[in-house]
Amino acid sequence: MRRPLRTAAAVVGLVLVLAGCTETPSVVRSTQPPTSAATDVPADQTSAPNPDLTAAKKAAGIADCPKTDAAPAKGGLPDVTMECLGGGRAVRLAELRGPTLLNVWASWCGPCREEAPFLAEAGRAGSAVSVLGVNLTDPAPDAAVTFAGEVGWTYPQLYDADLVFRNRLQVAGLPVTLFVRADGTLAGRHAGAFTSSQQLDDLSRQYLGVAP
Repeated sequence: MRRPLRTAAAVVGLVLVLAGCTETPSVVRSTQPPTSAATDVPADQTSAPNPDLTAAKKAAGIADCPKTDAAPAKGGLPDVTMECLGGGRAVRLAELRGPTLLNVWASWCGPCREEAPFLAEAGRAGSAVSVLGVNLTDPAPDAAVTFAGEVGWTYPQLYDADLVFRNRLQVAGLPVTLFVRADGTLAGRHAGAFTSSQQLDDLSRQYLGVAP
């Protein structure tokens, strides 16, 4: 069951320049109970979304978020715990291991939709590089789940209700992709949309030594 998208008014006047979408709509808190960003929240804690959102996520084929249990990586992602889009296991970012593409996006971002097919291909089962999405600044998670389903993203998705990526990782324009090494450290970032699968593969080899 889909709910009416409530983001139309928020996206009017967005400016698309060079790196992509550089303005963000006003943020409304998630309709899911937010997962605390404090580091003492267990990484295996689960959120409890409404049944409609759970059903929409399942219908879209979006995978559950990965279990994280490694020691926090120095030089890696912020040590905060983030909720899984559509409900499920929360993820402690500092415990993530790669090789992983961490793609930050929003449903109102035009360039995010343009690069979607390349990420969908990279995130297929059996890929040598995992893909993890991070939804940033969508006013409600139902819009994000709907978007992910429409563009064929079946890999796991996080919901950044606390704007961790904007405030801690200086992600302003969207989309942005972070490259996470096998040891959890950050190898680099790509600002703007991927323009081809070849570009995505080339950058993965450059930063991670392996392509999806």
